[in-house]
Amino acid sequence: MSGQKAVTPGAEGLAASVKAARKGKGLPPVHLWNPPFCGDLDIRIARDGSWYYLGTPFNRFELVKLFASILKLEDGKYFLVTPVEKVGITVEDAPFVAVDFDTAGEGRDQVITFTTNVEDTAAAGPETPIRVERDAESGEPSPYVMVRAGLEARIDRKSFYRLVELGEHHGGWFGVWSGGEFFPLIASAELEAE
Repeated sequence: MSGQKAVTPGAEGLAASVKAARKGKGLPPVHLWNPPFCGDLDIRIARDGSWYYLGTPFNRFELVKLFASILKLEDGKYFLVTPVEKVGITVEDAPFVAVDFDTAGEGRDQVITFTTNVEDTAAAGPETPIRVERDAESGEPSPYVMVRAGLEARIDRKSFYRLVELGEHHGGWFGVWSGGEFFPLIASAELEAE
């Protein structure tokens, strides 16, 4: 021990560290930061994308955006990281929700660019794929798009319905093209059986 008193991280201190470390308008370089683990913080991201601290919803959108910018996924666990500390948080499903998208081009040349609840954007393609999980019992789809560095956004229902409208059959699957890639949503045979 160094003789220093161990400090439990708090949301306010974490926010101050992020603001001090942040340079420019882009995302902080969290991939370069590997500070020691400081413990878990009672921050939870609900399935609907809402953030909670000590059971209370975050009321400031700018604070949510700030914390979302320092989110990191390591070995299946979510952390908020600064250059000097790393704290664990709870994520119920995906850390973000894709709430809208725009398209450019058509067919195989189409690019679908999603916008998340924290105003990040991700153009679906080889590095940022779309995937769909199906509930084993109900068969209900849960669609996701990769946003950055292993962090996904669950595609909300209205956006998924719009996505289906863009779909076509290819190689035994019904899906969408974006960024030169075909992303299957459901097997063609299964779709035709419904």
